This record gives sequence, C-alpha cells and structure tokens, in this order.
Amino acid sequence: MSDSSNNSPRFSTRGLALGGMVAAIYVVLTLIFQPISFEAIQFRIAEVMTLTPILSSYAPAGLFVGCLLANWLGGGIWFDVALGSVATLLAAVCTRKFRHKPPLAALFPAIFNGLIVGPVVYFAYVRAPGAPVSVPTLLFNMATVALGELVVCYVLGLPMIYGLKKLPSKLFEG
Repeated sequence: MSDSSNNSPRFSTRGLALGGMVAAIYVVLTLIFQPISFEAIQFRIAEVMTLTPILSSYAPAGLFVGCLLANWLGGGIWFDVALGSVATLLAAVCTRKFRHKPPLAALFPAIFNGLIVGPVVYFAYVRAPGAPVSVPTLLFNMATVALGELVVCYVLGLPMIYGLKKLPSKLFEG
C-alpha cells in the first residue's frame, strides 16, 4: 500500500480510476439496498466503502463524490445530500489518518455519521414541520445511524479491508 511520504495523493490516471471505482461502488450499493440505506434507522451497506481510505489516499474523494451522487439519486433533500456527503468526507479523512490502526479507523464513520447524519435524518424526514423538537427521538436517530455504521464497518468493512490488503499492493497505490 504505497503512499507518498506527506500523505497527500499525487494526481495519476490510476488514482483517478480508483477514486471513480470507489464512488461508483458506493452509489450502486446505496441504490441497490435503497430500502435500508435511507430512513430513520439506517443500515447503509455502501458504508463498507468508508474504510477504503485505509488502502488508498484517493478513496476519500471517491467517497465524497459517491455519497453526494447516491444521496441525490436516492431522492435526498439538498441538506441531506450536502451534509451527508460532508460527514462521509470528514470520516474518510480521519480514517485515512488512522489507516495503520484499522479497528480505530473504523470508528470515524460511526462518529461523524451519528453526529451529522443523525440530526439531518431527524430534521429532514422524522420531525413534522413546525412540531417541537423531541430530544429523545433526535438522540435515537443519532444512535441508530451510528449503530448501523458500526455494524457495517466492523462486521463487513474490516474483513473486506483485511482481505483486500492481501491482494497485490500495486492495486491500491496512492
């Protein structure tokens, strides 16, 4: 898993292709599993891709674009599309920083999505317009989004990353 010493990707066709593949896989998985990818209780299988920054510095950009497209194509409202994508980007950057400790890196998608996407889901899709804020329901949404992330990242994501690490390293350079 080669990387430049300063942790910033240099532009390459391979890197662009890798980022594009991450984005495409994220979109396809989100839309295939759309019934469980959106809603108050989420189990977004595509979030397995949030651990790919462990393997490549090009993955965070691909994840941002993939999440943006998936949320838009999935019918999300504008602030869900924007904030959900930002949450994914922040998680991807932190996952990349902690790439040498995959079990720790896998926490960041749960943290950022719980803190950002949980409230977005509540205010965009759960709370009726004009209704008072229900703190227990808001906290429930935050917790269920974070829990769904934890399950996907630890049950599906870490085994995927450990398996991919066994492949030839040139596949993920950058």
